[in-house]
Amino acid sequence: MRSLAARLRDGMRAEVADQTDRWRLWAPVFLGGGCAIYFSLKAEPLLWPLALAAALTTGAWIVGRRVGLARGWTLTLLMLACLCGGLAVAKLRTLAVSGPIAPAMSEPVTVEGWVLDVDSPGERGARVVIAPVRIRGLTPEATPTRLRATVRGAPPPPGAAVRLYGILNPPPPPASPGAYDFGRNAYFQGMGGTLFGLGETRPTDLAPAPWRLRLAMKVNAVRYDLAQRIVARLGERTGGVAAAMTTGHETWIGREDLDAMRDSGLAHILSISGLHMAIVGGFVFFGVRLGVAAWPWLALRAPGKKIAAVAGLIAVSVYLVISGAPPPAERAAITASIAFAAILLDRQAVTMHALAVAAFVVLLLQPEAIVTPGFQMSFAATAALVALVEVWPKRIREFAAPWPIVVAQRLGAWLVVACSASLVAGMATGPFAMQHFNRTALYGLVANLTTAPIADFILMPALALGAALEPLGLGGPFLWLAGKGVDMMLAIGHWTAGLPGAVRTIASAPAVALPIAFVGILILCLWRGRLRLLGLPLAAAVLIWPRPAPPDLWIGDGGTNAAFMGAEQAVVVRPGVRQFAADLWSRRRGLELTPRPNEGWVCQRSVCAPQTSEAGPVALWWGRKAPTMEQMDILCRSAPVVSVRAALIDLPSSCDGRLVLDGTDYAHGGSVELWRNGAHWRALWAVDVRGDRPWTRQADPDFSDNGG
Repeated sequence: MRSLAARLRDGMRAEVADQTDRWRLWAPVFLGGGCAIYFSLKAEPLLWPLALAAALTTGAWIVGRRVGLARGWTLTLLMLACLCGGLAVAKLRTLAVSGPIAPAMSEPVTVEGWVLDVDSPGERGARVVIAPVRIRGLTPEATPTRLRATVRGAPPPPGAAVRLYGILNPPPPPASPGAYDFGRNAYFQGMGGTLFGLGETRPTDLAPAPWRLRLAMKVNAVRYDLAQRIVARLGERTGGVAAAMTTGHETWIGREDLDAMRDSGLAHILSISGLHMAIVGGFVFFGVRLGVAAWPWLALRAPGKKIAAVAGLIAVSVYLVISGAPPPAERAAITASIAFAAILLDRQAVTMHALAVAAFVVLLLQPEAIVTPGFQMSFAATAALVALVEVWPKRIREFAAPWPIVVAQRLGAWLVVACSASLVAGMATGPFAMQHFNRTALYGLVANLTTAPIADFILMPALALGAALEPLGLGGPFLWLAGKGVDMMLAIGHWTAGLPGAVRTIASAPAVALPIAFVGILILCLWRGRLRLLGLPLAAAVLIWPRPAPPDLWIGDGGTNAAFMGAEQAVVVRPGVRQFAADLWSRRRGLELTPRPNEGWVCQRSVCAPQTSEAGPVALWWGRKAPTMEQMDILCRSAPVVSVRAALIDLPSSCDGRLVLDGTDYAHGGSVELWRNGAHWRALWAVDVRGDRPWTRQADPDFSDNGG
């Protein structure tokens, strides 16, 4: 009888041998790993060492294949080449998108420029993307390429030449150390600053814009006009959701509906991504293929499947343009295009290899996508679904059966497939939702299962036909049908969000847990055989990793707001002021945010201080002008931590033994978290996590969390 060790050894060899055509799937994983390493660095690396390493490893791989090295060696060299290539590609992308970043202006400025597009609204007003021509106080070389501006009243349409008077700041840094880096995202989108308008937006005369900018504005004007037509047809509430799903404009979506969609796990339907591209491309593909098959003369003379694939490619391309080509839509379009290209090349469209090619292409074009939640969740869910298809048992075809039995069988099979797909996709995206958004929709599976037939068979097809025919005035019937689908989806979202315990807030795990979970998910999806189960505990890293103790105190960037630990809650000093940052921080730490009580605090126009040590640990001065020595004496006597927005020159003796943070600290470090250790405080600044990178070198203490 063979020993257990021998059986285990033979089983391992059999599983490794079974991966012969699977090793190449790990190439985009190592490419993404190189990109992730680049973005995790605290200092900007030089280009030449990265390029040299990529060239040497790639050359070694090519030579190894030519001379006939063993497969194990060539695969190792390939993975090293992809890892080094990811570092080099990310560095090249950073250099390619480099542009001026707005400084923090001490006084309001006048900006003249072109309205490129209408952006999603912020809590403080409508927002538009501006291509500035002139900014008072900045040279042309220092003028950012794009600005996101919060304006008063209705947003001006794309293509308008406008003059705005407002407060100019660089893109906002993270709301707390380790939180999502808005500044990095803006850097790679070419967004060099934010502007908060203080007055009315006025028209102005400008020289003709460059042809590329004119073309972009014309396309965006068509998109915005289509969105307005949809809203006019369906009303602001229903039409706002339909417009967001068609053109990407979320201007008309109400806060109540948006919160309900998030709490029910349906928010992904509102942002144009892989689901929308798959439905639109698939609807056109199957529609054209059915049309070709229904015309016998054409079906006998033309390859219907390839004609349908070309039509699907065209549909995806048009939808990408109409959507405004946001990064998630671009990634989804690349993935869908590769699937249709596989059909044209007589290959299977939905395979793990096609997904690997799509991931490789996306990372080569947008290496920054590796650190974005959209990319991580999209490819994790798609890989999980493709893996499910690979292991799903093949259905046995019956020779004959009564139609009621056939209908019952097909309906039962569809329910099993739908439940399995939603469960698998939800489990694959769960770690990223926990880590990035700190919320889990407990009834998301129910909401998505209920909504899927509506979105797949009614809403999206009708919306696609209605949007295509609306410029001709013929889209009314289809948009009406799409509106009914939107109403049903909103009803499901509100009902699900209203169930007891619909949303659970989960604190973020340490940063190392998410890459481990990602690797675990990839092992589960890419490995063939029983050893794939080794990825299961890794995939659960975000869920089971112990959370560190939350900080005793958080102070936002610029020192204009703060929150401290109370009785199992986070108490915010200035409720409603830069609430977005406070909410992000509290969710990330798994805390419920509660407003500061009026009792025990003395708050005036630019200062808020506790009357007793029990009331709170921080005294906050948010005035732009520094406090006097007498005012500083009062602040230092009131709390162990004193935060001053302005820069300080001297301190009274009462501040000895107190932790005093001023504008100089915030200008360098950004937001800060503080842990009390007896009479001392341990600090973690945002700059400690961000490092010194091209998108961090214009830190500004006066940013607005909502675009101005």
